[in-house]
Amino acid sequence: MSQVVIIRDRCKSCGLCIYVCPTKVLAISNDLNNLGVHPVMVIHPEKCIGCKLCENICPDFAIFIEK
Repeated sequence: MSQVVIIRDRCKSCGLCIYVCPTKVLAISNDLNNLGVHPVMVIHPEKCIGCKLCENICPDFAIFIEK
């Protein structure tokens, strides 16, 4: 089983990871991070297939997959 790990204070809320996720695991949070933006959060962890598309597209290395 794969686990999505988000480093909230690196996330600038660009939404690229949300866009590329084929199983819609991610969404924008209502909370603010230290950058003053709404970071991405995991809403459906059980749907993660470990494809690493989110990890590969993130320009700030704010998200990764653990197996």
